[in-house]
Order: sequence, then C-alpha cells, then structure tokens
Amino acid sequence: MKKICVVTGSRAEYGLLSSLMKAIKNNDAFELQILVTGMHLLPQFGNTFNEIEKDGFNISEKVDIELNDDTSLGIAKSVGIGIIKISEALEKLKPDLFIVLGDRFEAFAGALAAFLLKIPIAHISGGDVTEGAMDDAFRHSITKMAYLHFTSTEVYKNRVIQLGEAPERVFNVGSTGIDNVLNMSLISINQLGKSLEIDLSTPYFLITFHPVTLENETSKSQFSKLIEALDFFSNYQIVFTYPNADADGQVIIEMIKDYEIKNPNRVKAFKNLGTLRYLSAIKYSKAVIGNSSSGIIEVPSFGIPTVNIGNRQKGRIKAGSVIDCDTEIESIKNAITKAVSLQFQEYSKKVENIYGNGTAISQIMEVLSNFNFNGIRTKYFYDIPTTKIEKGKKKWINTNFLSS
Repeated sequence: MKKICVVTGSRAEYGLLSSLMKAIKNNDAFELQILVTGMHLLPQFGNTFNEIEKDGFNISEKVDIELNDDTSLGIAKSVGIGIIKISEALEKLKPDLFIVLGDRFEAFAGALAAFLLKIPIAHISGGDVTEGAMDDAFRHSITKMAYLHFTSTEVYKNRVIQLGEAPERVFNVGSTGIDNVLNMSLISINQLGKSLEIDLSTPYFLITFHPVTLENETSKSQFSKLIEALDFFSNYQIVFTYPNADADGQVIIEMIKDYEIKNPNRVKAFKNLGTLRYLSAIKYSKAVIGNSSSGIIEVPSFGIPTVNIGNRQKGRIKAGSVIDCDTEIESIKNAITKAVSLQFQEYSKKVENIYGNGTAISQIMEVLSNFNFNGIRTKYFYDIPTTKIEKGKKKWINTNFLSS
C-alpha cells in the first residue's frame, strides 16, 4: 500500500480534510498517516486532536510547534520549530505522498519539510486570494512546492497555472467543504440547542472573526466596532467561535470572553464546535458574520446570508448572498440589517454556490488512484501563452482559458 500522510493544524482545516481522510482510510490501495500539529494540541483551543481520535482516526504523529505566543515573532519561531519537528516526523513516517490544505503557516512549515525531504506534495485549495492576510504568501509558496493541485473554482485553477504549474497536474474539483454540507447528516435544531445549551427558539447570529494578519494590531479596534454594531440587534442571540491562533488572536478571545460575561443571557462562546455542530449552527442561523473563509465558501450552500467584514477575505470569489462591508460600526450595522431583511433572506435561499457540487472527494480520490507514486520529480515551468512580437506587431495567442 502507498502511504499518504495528511497534515492538519487547525479545527477548520480538519473539517475540510476529514471526509478525504476517511476515503483514504477506506481505500485498500492506501495507508493513511495523520500528522497533527498547531492549534489541535493547545488547551485554549479545545485540544481538538481529541475530536480527530473520536472520529475513529489513529494519529500517527503529534508535533508540538510551541504555538503559545501569538506575536509576530512568536509565530515566526513556531514556523521554524515546525519545519524542524515535522521534518523529523516525516523522516520517521516516510510517506509516499504528503497532502496539505490551504494557506496557514503550519501548512507552509509542513510543505517545506516534505519538499526538502523529496516527498511529493498534493495541495488542496491553491489559487485563492485573500488580500488582507499573510495566507496569500503561504498558499502560493505551497503551490510552487506541490506537484498535484486540487482547486475549488476554475478561476483558481487558472491562477495556479498562471504560477507556472502544468495544466495536466491541476484539477478543479470544488471545495471539500461543500462535500460536508451536502453529504453530512446534520443534527436537528432541538439537538443543537441542547448540545450548545441555548434556547434556539430565539433567532441567532453565528460569528467568527479572525485577525487581519497583514494589518498592524487592528484586532482590538475592529472587533470593538463589531461588538458595538451587535448591540443594536439585541433581539438576536450571539454564538461566537474562537478565532484561529494567528498573531493578535488572543486579543479577540479576551474580548469575546468579556462580552459573554456582560451578556450572559444572549451571548455564548465556544473554543471549538466541531464540524457537525458548526455546520448545523450555520443551517439554523439568521446570518453568519465575521471574516472567516467558511462564510464565503460553505455558507452560501445553506441559503444563509453572510456578512463579510473588512479586508481579510478581499479577493475571494463570492456568491450573491455574501454582503461585504468595512470595519466601521455603521457599515456593519447596515450590512446586518440587509442580511436579516425578508427580501435578502429569500434571495439568499436561491443563490447558487460557485464552490462545487459535493463531489470534490471522489474527484481527488480518482486522481490519487491513478497517480504514479515514484517520488518527487522535476517540474517544468509552464509559461502561459500571452503575446509575442512578430515583425513589430503584437499578436495575441490563445488566452481563452484565462477568462473567468
């Protein structure tokens, strides 16, 4: 059997990978290896490696990258530690393929370790753009180290090709998150209310707000304005999920805790909801608010409005049910008001999600089943045909595949 190692460093990433991990585990041609790192091993984020084990997976390696300091220096040190420790783990596991999803710094550390050890890399969700986060640099760097690419839209596929990756190695499969939305049996609103210990007969917002990592220490001011805006919607309950372990993230966590203490009958915060409860919470919410990628990618499949705040997700392709706003109080208020309006609620139910049809996992497995596992190999840089000068005239050559 060919050994396929999947790395996961955060709850959100695991939610997008879990169905693929199950498919690999259940395939007789493959041996699944799981490398767990990052937020999964931190008590302040719920020790979510336990959720992975509860789902029936055996964790091959737990790699602590000492992610206890959320300053920029602390994150930089964690990346360095991650490269060292993940390299040691991979040298022990000796996988035939390394699968990494997305754009976080833990994923970058894992990909660099695998690349230096000459282990072929399959990258999921390349080609996206998030102009407000450092994720862009990590994501595109992983693309250049990876051999196989599984993108979530045709535009993102073309962007990966634009980065010099050969078209025959780039596959637009849609987002694996849509597989969860369309194929997972979600719990009822009564079951969700009991699990969260909330009376869900009152409407609620689901909120996840992350630091905008390319901005300098804006978390406190931006989150303060979000909270002030929420105070104008006192007839709605608030369900918070904690931000990721990014620089300046602890500031947001402390503000969530304080807001929950001041509003005990209206506000409930969770370190981690897990995939099932999180998707179920989306389903029954009136709107999803914040700046999480899930608001862009998964939420439209539920027919639920998204209020996307600020620049973190700037550049992503968005469905019509996503309302962009800036980080000022009035802008947030106006966006939420629009989201809860009967007209926009009905409109959102009819919006088509551009991130796939729930077949990403089967498409990825088909590619992996036909992949030639013979170690890392040379990649040629694919130059996109654009223009050439011919006798002083500009001649355009086949740019149709670049159109979105």
